[in-house]
Amino acid sequence: QVQLVESGGGLVQAGGSLRLSCAASRSIFAINVMGWYRQAPGKQRELVAAITSGHSTTYADSVTGRFTISRDNAKDTVYLQMNSLKPEDTAVYYCNIRDVFSRDYWGQGTQVTVSS
Repeated sequence: QVQLVESGGGLVQAGGSLRLSCAASRSIFAINVMGWYRQAPGKQRELVAAITSGHSTTYADSVTGRFTISRDNAKDTVYLQMNSLKPEDTAVYYCNIRDVFSRDYWGQGTQVTVSS
């Protein structure tokens, strides 16, 4: 069973930065899209950013220009650099890996808290 291990969450003041990392416990065959989602209390989980195997990226409007997603295919690792953080970015962040067969793998979630 593949596990995704996330790291890098924490407490930061508004305007600060954090970098999230997510690594697979073992190699995943035929990874397609890697992404980050978040879920704030009382809200639905939403896509934050995603990156394809060809390194095409997509971002939620609310984070465009502040967050950058990247991936290391050799390490089956995805990163999320978060700059200019706002209190509304506070949420549990989950990484997701989808392979070419549309199988989804999820991380356990890491808390990001931005204080005003």
